[in-house]
Amino acid sequence: MAFDYDLFVIGGGSGGVRAARLAASEAGARVGLAEEYRMGGTCVIRGCVPKKLMVFASGFAHAMQDARAYGWDVNAGGFDWTAFRGKLDAELTRLEGIYRTNLEKAGVEIFDTRATVADAHTVRLADGTEKTARHILVAVGGRPFVPDFPGSEHVITSNEVFRFDALPKRILIVGGGYIACEFACILNGLGVEVTQYYRGAQILRGFDEEARGHIAGAMQDQGIDLRLGCNVQRIDRVEDGLWVKSTDGHDAVYDQVLYATGRVPNTDGLGLEHAGVRLRDSGAVEVDGYSQTSVPSIYAVGDVTDRINLTPVAIREGAAFVETVFKGNPTRADHALVPGAVFTRPEFGTVGLTEEEAAARGPAEIYATAFRPMQSGFAGRSDRVLMKLVVCAETRKVLGCHIVADHAGEMIQLAGIAIKMGATKEDFDRTVAVHPTMAEELVTLKAPVRTVG
Repeated sequence: MAFDYDLFVIGGGSGGVRAARLAASEAGARVGLAEEYRMGGTCVIRGCVPKKLMVFASGFAHAMQDARAYGWDVNAGGFDWTAFRGKLDAELTRLEGIYRTNLEKAGVEIFDTRATVADAHTVRLADGTEKTARHILVAVGGRPFVPDFPGSEHVITSNEVFRFDALPKRILIVGGGYIACEFACILNGLGVEVTQYYRGAQILRGFDEEARGHIAGAMQDQGIDLRLGCNVQRIDRVEDGLWVKSTDGHDAVYDQVLYATGRVPNTDGLGLEHAGVRLRDSGAVEVDGYSQTSVPSIYAVGDVTDRINLTPVAIREGAAFVETVFKGNPTRADHALVPGAVFTRPEFGTVGLTEEEAAARGPAEIYATAFRPMQSGFAGRSDRVLMKLVVCAETRKVLGCHIVADHAGEMIQLAGIAIKMGATKEDFDRTVAVHPTMAEELVTLKAPVRTVG
């Protein structure tokens, strides 16, 4: 059978774009790609990139306070959201154009429309046109989840934060994951009065327990009203905003209510089940180690598979797919020891096992220190950073590293290399410290603070 394409990609996010471009430019494949919204996907348009730019913007109020402590005569005016948003929109448009240009240069045919799966080798565009392909790659990502409750129609999600006409004066953020915590810190830094509800006992579930507590304390010290064990019962629109009835009796009115209570795969109405593709209960596409679905000609990468929902992981999965399918080099994306960062204030960088995970596996030594860094101390701030290593008591390998500090994301990228290579605690000890830095503590931790497992 003659196909219209060797590969048809549904979704123009990081994973889909990387796979399409590599298949066309390096393997000479005939490639089509359909994207119903904007090229670049969640990360570029409504995720990592605009969020990080907002992180930068939110940090200047603290920086100017420090500058005065260091002798600079500076006076900050108010934050101009309209000016910032204009530049933000322009930057996202520029990045979207780069994604599109790179695809076109590689020879990928782009369809700016929704596409669904008709069968194992056919996709159907929104206008009813059908295209056939030897292989189909599903890379449609995920979307924010909002539970159904009285008044849920009044809330916004992370998708809408970047489109504010004006910053709210008072916002309630519901959720305890990294997205909720990041936006709580960002908006707090921009001068918004922030309240955060989380129904659990501590924010950032799944991360290292000690680090979670450290970050929660820092957020509260900055003025974020973090209310644990608390949830929303109902929301009503009133004259001066949104009235929220809470489970802890802390009823109040807010200008906006942002829900960041998880994300779900974008598989609704995609035709996958009709084509024979198995989905998990969550709606995620079920794949094997090579990103192949239960239908041999259909593959899936990125957040739609709900493996590790990070942009660099989706990119690696897209590249591994091309190696496997188009270059004859079966390649599994490596999901072990993936570093990550949470852009709270201060940042949280993490790689490998948490203390709790290590304890469940066997004896482990915990090396940790918390201290006030030089820059904060001189400025009179009470901020404290956390440096922590989790070490296997038997092999001496460093199993995990957790850093809560300014620029922790930059630090964990480099620590991740050493840990991925199998560095031992003694390898860290043999490394000469860079002084004076915060990160030097990682190589000067001499005695364990406790043994677990």
